[in-house]
Amino acid sequence: MDAARKTMDLWFDPLCPWAWMTSRWALEVSRVREVDVVFHVMSLSVLNDGRDLSPGYRALMDRSWAGARVALAVQQQYPAQLGSFYTALGTRIHLRGEPNVHATHAAALAEVGLPVQLADAGASGDNDDALRAAQAEVTSAVGDEVGTPVIRVDGMSLFGPVISPAPNGEEAGRLWDGFVNVLAYPGFFELKRTRTVGPIFD
Repeated sequence: MDAARKTMDLWFDPLCPWAWMTSRWALEVSRVREVDVVFHVMSLSVLNDGRDLSPGYRALMDRSWAGARVALAVQQQYPAQLGSFYTALGTRIHLRGEPNVHATHAAALAEVGLPVQLADAGASGDNDDALRAAQAEVTSAVGDEVGTPVIRVDGMSLFGPVISPAPNGEEAGRLWDGFVNVLAYPGFFELKRTRTVGPIFD
């Protein structure tokens, strides 16, 4: 690999629209900067397990297990295709409004040429120890007060960026330039303003 290139490791939960927005920005960054994006699975269901949540958010977390389990199965067995699977699944969930269920997972798997049997992982907790370990890696890097996405570059990790809409072209590159400089400072912890829009999928 070129010494000037960087790797952006990005952790996502398939059900999170904000992670989806950030992932689209990350892929755009890879087109305008010397950056390779590597996707990893994390789990909001694991993160929020045992917490006192509103009924609506608890129901969302209950639905989140399946997609994360299937994505983890892809990561473990076909890691080079995780990004393509995430794009196929996220397009169905976030752009087309399809539910985070077996049929959607199977269709996304088939779309990218992966065995549709991997969708069966969504209904099984047999590999949840690995999912918890994946989440523990994220928590050890950024704490348990933040969700998804999480990005790591050069051994430094941060939650975010939370963006809407995802920028394109050189605008995406400039956001990356600023983000990676902030990320590199070990004493940096937080920048935030109130969100005034939801995820804008365009």
